[in-house]
Amino acid sequence: MGMFGDSLDKATAATATRPIPKSAGAQMRYLVKQHKGSTKAVAQLLGISQRTVERYVKDQIRRPRPDLADRIQREVRKRWQPRVRQKAQKRAATTDGITIETRARFGFTAAPGTTDDGRVRLLSQRLPPAYAARLFDAQAAGATDQQLRDIAAEGLQEIYFKDHGRRADGLLVEFTDIDYVELDF
Repeated sequence: MGMFGDSLDKATAATATRPIPKSAGAQMRYLVKQHKGSTKAVAQLLGISQRTVERYVKDQIRRPRPDLADRIQREVRKRWQPRVRQKAQKRAATTDGITIETRARFGFTAAPGTTDDGRVRLLSQRLPPAYAARLFDAQAAGATDQQLRDIAAEGLQEIYFKDHGRRADGLLVEFTDIDYVELDF
């Protein structure tokens, strides 16, 4: 996934109320439990042999290679405390909204006579729940990073640049050259 999808996943993972298991064996046991006891499914998920998974579960192997450790942690984080994550997403999509902090180039399509040259801006803006819901729905539907970026650009256009429709009527915002983006809810 791209920058927006990763940032959304990271924000969702940050809503966890308990830390993920620390040791590789505990993480592997958690993954096996999530896959209904199937070491074969976990092996396919991680791209390792079934026997290796079994050895991690029995604590016969304690320290995975760095790339494998990253894959294990990433898969555990995806599945860790799903009800807590769903509750946080629901709260963001119905009442709280989502905060986007980014440094990117914003260009404009506006009325004749105005400057539409893009420039780099550092923005930290709270988007209403409707945009949070659209982001979560799009991510669940398998949207591309560009589609997620377009939703965020539309939200920033309406809330930040148009000030809820009080100014800059007809302004269209282009969200490009993203240096970084962080989402929080």
